[in-house]
Amino acid sequence: MPTIAEVIKSRISANSYDTARTLSDQEISDLIDLATHAPSAFNLQNWRFLAVRSPEAKARLLPLAYGQQKVIDAAVTFIVCGTLNPHQSLPSSLKPTLDAGIIDQTIYDMWVGAAQGMYQDNPQLQRDEAVRSGSLAAMTLMLAAKGQGLVSTPMIGFDAVAVSEAFNLASTEVPVMLVTVGYPGVTNWPQKPRKAVQDVLAFV
Repeated sequence: MPTIAEVIKSRISANSYDTARTLSDQEISDLIDLATHAPSAFNLQNWRFLAVRSPEAKARLLPLAYGQQKVIDAAVTFIVCGTLNPHQSLPSSLKPTLDAGIIDQTIYDMWVGAAQGMYQDNPQLQRDEAVRSGSLAAMTLMLAAKGQGLVSTPMIGFDAVAVSEAFNLASTEVPVMLVTVGYPGVTNWPQKPRKAVQDVLAFV
């Protein structure tokens, strides 16, 4: 098993996929199980994933992703969504944490009340939180894929409004990004060089 450092440092954004290899429903579900271990504010877990894998669904997505071939070639393309109105779903999302004894009733009530106050009348913060949560889940998904010997690509090149309409997303679901996942093809670049740590880190 590779270490987490090896996974991070070897992950690439793939453009080439092995079109002969697919992923089973269970393999796709296992990836999403890992993705849902991403963090979210108050443990909101305000995300949802659509696995675009059938030829018909891929063909429907292709023009909405501006003809990017990897949507067709990858085993699956996930539409990663963050969800709005997180204060409404938090009581049920947080209940298992209370039942497990990780938090007590006082903390549960405090978090539910705080989320209500923060999000209820603040649509911009709801959208910001949806994008944050969806992005964290997408990154966790890509690391999970790499750990399973797969490659992936985050994609912001798509028509979000058209994707929402074509795939019947709810009005509360914000398509944050697409993530293609599959087995690597033969023409992928290695991971591109990163900026030096001293260029991006400040000690205070």
